Amino acid sequence: MPQLALPRRYSWLAEITAPRHLVEAIRLYGVQEHAGRASNPAILAWAEELDIDDVFLADSTPWCGLFAALCVKRAGWEPVRNPLWALNWTRFGGDVDEPALGDLLVFRRPGGGHVGFYVGEDDLAFHVLGGNQSDSVCVIRILRDRLAACRRAPWRFAQPRAVRPIRLTATGAISANEA
Repeated sequence: MPQLALPRRYSWLAEITAPRHLVEAIRLYGVQEHAGRASNPAILAWAEELDIDDVFLADSTPWCGLFAALCVKRAGWEPVRNPLWALNWTRFGGDVDEPALGDLLVFRRPGGGHVGFYVGEDDLAFHVLGGNQSDSVCVIRILRDRLAACRRAPWRFAQPRAVRPIRLTATGAISANEA
């Protein structure tokens, strides 16, 4: 169950049979970092679960890669080395040309990168479920031209039927920087 209810325009995500890593991401929807010096203990626990709590010490550190690693690991896959560096996710799974539900999308941004999960697209942007987006786990729109890589999970068996391109209405602001 999500921490918060998904917005109405994305509520269908809770009703489909999504890939396991996306189900985990949806379950964590709404987790927020704490403002100021205190960190959200839940986010710090993710770093401990991934055994990187010696390098991830506060939720003021960009944590989109931490979130992706947690979801991927809980789905049974090995996260990339140094998962906190978003651009390292260009080495996860297999490269694909056309994004589909649950794919990992890696974006360029000033000062580094950003990683999140594809939940859909419109003519201008991808709709991305990820961590450290507005300091929380949420869905945002990111312009298509910022895409650095689209990576598909290394399925051991048949790819789930839900893994397909999803067309959505262009609603909501475009994210300019997820830091």
